[in-house]
Amino acid sequence: MGSDTSEVALDLFPYLKVYKDGTLERIAGVEVVPPGLDPQTNVLSKDILVVPQTGVSARIYRPNFVIKDQKLPFVVYFHGGAFCVASPAFPNYHNSLNKLVAEANIVALSVDYRLVPEHPLPTAYQDSWAALQWVASHKEEDGHHHEGWIKDYVDLDQVFLVGDSAGANIAHHLAFRIKESDLGQSFKILGIGMIHPYFWGTNPIGSETADGLRKELVDKWWLYVCPSDKGCDDPFINPFVDGSPDLAGLACHGILVIVAEKDILRDRGRFYYDKLVKSGWRGKAEIMENEGEDHVFHIFNPDCDKAKSLMKRLAAFLNQGSGKGIVE
Repeated sequence: MGSDTSEVALDLFPYLKVYKDGTLERIAGVEVVPPGLDPQTNVLSKDILVVPQTGVSARIYRPNFVIKDQKLPFVVYFHGGAFCVASPAFPNYHNSLNKLVAEANIVALSVDYRLVPEHPLPTAYQDSWAALQWVASHKEEDGHHHEGWIKDYVDLDQVFLVGDSAGANIAHHLAFRIKESDLGQSFKILGIGMIHPYFWGTNPIGSETADGLRKELVDKWWLYVCPSDKGCDDPFINPFVDGSPDLAGLACHGILVIVAEKDILRDRGRFYYDKLVKSGWRGKAEIMENEGEDHVFHIFNPDCDKAKSLMKRLAAFLNQGSGKGIVE
């Protein structure tokens, strides 16, 4: 916690403050709620350790009632928070996952990757990758590390990656890593749901050119999260700089990109969708725009009509695989 006697060295609004004495004070995403049965959605959750070596955990969710022998689609979810705040236990994320699981009738795993600055990038990507490897290990017969909910309720041929903001960025990078790894031989990602993805770049595009203040704010976030000589054109944040993998190689069958009209990141999401469509990638790309809304509004105002329609569209995307409509 920061104190009044300590001067602020960096105000990373709205996420955190860094004081001159080196103290860090997170302002957003600090509250936590326990897992359990959510009476509103009738969704059950529990916290599990997924990577014992690093202590990375996750919160897993399933409908309280599952028809015997029914296997459900599985979402590996990565929360947002600019890589530096929030967790699966943050009430807004916990609430959002309960709603998604109920709406789509799926099982979901929300990964508690470690945060900047205590764990500099690429730790968040490495933790998320390790969690995905752990999920994939459930395809093997040797079950001593297996989670019962995955073995009992999940169709591992219907795995999706979903994330909002920084979490959508993580999902993008993992889809390439799968393709380049041995994992890609046996473990397939059916689709990726990207909600208000956190991509950026040094040179402004679209509405960024007219909003210097917010452009400066997003620049500042990224330069704090990932200090490097590449700045906002680091391949982690800008998927179109030289040396970034070709989108045609994205290892999944379908992508849903969701952007919000008032979000400063909107045009990056649109640009991503356009580049994907033109890349020669052979999957099915979809885009949805939330009119009149700002970044991750559905996390903070989940009961508004537009948040409900976002959830319905995402649920429909996750259920396409049941009829194999998403597969080429």
